[in-house]
Amino acid sequence: MSYSFTATASTKQEAKDLIASNFENVVASQGVHAADRSAAVACGQAFVDVLTAEPGDNEEIHVSMYGSLGWRGTYLYVASVNVNVAIRTKG
Repeated sequence: MSYSFTATASTKQEAKDLIASNFENVVASQGVHAADRSAAVACGQAFVDVLTAEPGDNEEIHVSMYGSLGWRGTYLYVASVNVNVAIRTKG
């Protein structure tokens, strides 16, 4: 099962909150992602913390995350997450 989402935020804290709430939506629609929720959310939020500043005037934080889990029966054999976080000009 795979997922992807994007979010746009005005502050680092808002970006971190949106990562958590978007992942809750992933779990609600694909329950198997409860298995990687804590790791994926922590990873996304950690990358927000890598940013050394808050967005300035006319800027925003853009977050893009996608990931997947691979199962063989009840055996989870692969998990992946990709995170992109950037401060961009609004618009």
